[in-house]
Amino acid sequence: MAGSESSIKMRAKMAFIAILFALLSTGSCSNQVPLVMWSSEGYTLPQLASPAAGHIISNVQLMAYLNSALGSAPHNVLLFLQDKLSKDDFTRYGGVFGNKQDSAFPNLESALQSSSSPLVLPALSWLGASAVPSLLQEKLGVSPLSVDPDTLEHLRLNASENTLLVINLPYSSGAYLSCKDVLRNNDEVIGKVLNIMKAQSVPYTAIYTGLKPSRVIEEPSLIGQSSMSRSLLQAVVDEVKPPLMFNSTRGPCIMLWAQNLNVSFSDKEWIDLGPSTFASGGSMSTSGSFCNETNSQLVLDYGSSVSPYNPFRLIFSMSQRRYPVSARNWFTLDTVELVFNTLTATYNGSHGIYAPAEYSFHCQNVNSFHNALLVPRTQNPTQWRILFTDFQIQGFSILNGTTDFSYASDCAGFFTPGIWMGLITSLLMLLILTYGLHMIMQLRSMDRFDDPKGPSISVPQSE
Repeated sequence: MAGSESSIKMRAKMAFIAILFALLSTGSCSNQVPLVMWSSEGYTLPQLASPAAGHIISNVQLMAYLNSALGSAPHNVLLFLQDKLSKDDFTRYGGVFGNKQDSAFPNLESALQSSSSPLVLPALSWLGASAVPSLLQEKLGVSPLSVDPDTLEHLRLNASENTLLVINLPYSSGAYLSCKDVLRNNDEVIGKVLNIMKAQSVPYTAIYTGLKPSRVIEEPSLIGQSSMSRSLLQAVVDEVKPPLMFNSTRGPCIMLWAQNLNVSFSDKEWIDLGPSTFASGGSMSTSGSFCNETNSQLVLDYGSSVSPYNPFRLIFSMSQRRYPVSARNWFTLDTVELVFNTLTATYNGSHGIYAPAEYSFHCQNVNSFHNALLVPRTQNPTQWRILFTDFQIQGFSILNGTTDFSYASDCAGFFTPGIWMGLITSLLMLLILTYGLHMIMQLRSMDRFDDPKGPSISVPQSE
């Protein structure tokens, strides 16, 4: 009995090693996603010939694989459909080089090890991956049902009926989550769904794939290259979009740029307004903006594109004045307003966002909740969170014909906490050294010595 259990575990480990080898054996390709398929315990997928290394599975071949696999497998199909997925996600975050404790896919690995014959297609064409839901719908003859673990707990499935359950998994990292954290959260969702199916004693067939690759490497052109020449692959650099510029009748007067303009209501998912703000031909407009010698206001009107907070506007109000102490004009970002539906959330930024009038202001992180530069002015803004990444703005002294910001006054001061810590520690060590030298200089040597042959030295108490 013990021998049979050990042999089963050994076969499961060998199957998982074969899966990782299949994922690693194919080279880096563009526009391809992997597909992993397995069944619940007690059911066996038909043994299919593994595709050759570097071979890309087409739609026709994928349909043949699904027809063969679903011929004997359970027809309760779980489709874990991730927004983006690549083989690199498994090799980079899967702990395939022995560091299993740091793996982002513990539940997926456990499911593959418990399955007797998992199917792995390392290189599936991008279009073929996006057609997986429609192919499964055609094969099973049922409409897909989008669910999550909470919804699945209240469903009662029938093992004798065909069911297609789609579990959508995100890939965007957001403001504070890395890709590894997102994949680990998705793996936890997979584990919860499989545990629910096991608790209901419903056999299933599970498929894990992505809609498009998470990493796309452009193929170098071979035109004009000799047979003996070599070219190096390099990472594709995303095109940096130009800053948003508002022009008045006198020329450009307000410039804005940020990598991300994230807003969130009541700790919900972050909404990035950056793509719609800086994309050419976007739906965002600057109607209502104005500027003069002392005040400027930039209005970003998104209309009904930020659902369900329609209409939605983001307003930056700035002013400048002369300060006699510095003998120059300074501008401040007085308020940032979020106008949604019929409500307005106002944040005060004048205490931390300021710069000389002829400069621009830049800060890597502008937020309203941690070391906040934007302080809520009323009660309503406490429900909103703002996070601007790589934020830069200029509201005055913009030259005609320019497309770049003026010299930037950064929010990071010269004396950072680390510099202050070093200076204070050095001063403390210097004081200790000075005190030690002073004590050494106060030491006095003896000017009298006892002669054993003569009378003893008598030292009066008065001395």
